[in-house]
Amino acid sequence: MLPAANRLTRSQDFGLVVRRGRRAGRSRLVVHVLTAQPGGTPSGASTSAQPTLDASKVGFVVSKAVGNSVVRHRVSRKLRHLVRDRLPSLPPGTSLVVRALAPSADADSAELGHDLDAALRKVLR
Repeated sequence: MLPAANRLTRSQDFGLVVRRGRRAGRSRLVVHVLTAQPGGTPSGASTSAQPTLDASKVGFVVSKAVGNSVVRHRVSRKLRHLVRDRLPSLPPGTSLVVRALAPSADADSAELGHDLDAALRKVLR
């Protein structure tokens, strides 16, 4: 479970991260990251478009293309667990959206973790 302070919940926040953030894709997932500037506002965002984000926030997108509701929830639980362990390594004020692709339905946690690590390394360098 992710703490409430680390969850992206507003549709506007998801849209901002996906539109203005950096993206890295792998075979099973796509990661969108929007990092905060030293002043506390996300890079590329005006101060009125996005509130200041002190803690790193994470959101997940698992569409019906992944599978039925049981499969989608299983994938989102795996991803939530993997991201929770990597949360301290994210820069403060980072917004992260993880979008699961259809092949993630058949992947185990180790495979998803490998894809997540590779995507995060690429997008955070």
